[in-house]
Amino acid sequence: MCLAIPARVVELLPDQMSKISLDGVIKIISLALVEDVQVGDYVIVHVGYALSKIDEDEALKTLELLQEAGMAAQ
Repeated sequence: MCLAIPARVVELLPDQMSKISLDGVIKIISLALVEDVQVGDYVIVHVGYALSKIDEDEALKTLELLQEAGMAAQ
């Protein structure tokens, strides 16, 4: 089973890359598939790529559900 999760963009990097925060863990991912991403935006991440931007409210609801299911840090 594959899972794409919301993450917050914390820094834009050269070459369509960015740093994201996943429960406080910083990862570097590609933004090549998504346009007009800014610091503070939430993106859906899967295997190192942002697949789409997501509304902050929707991202937070999804992260809360993942916590309730025991799939994310509390």
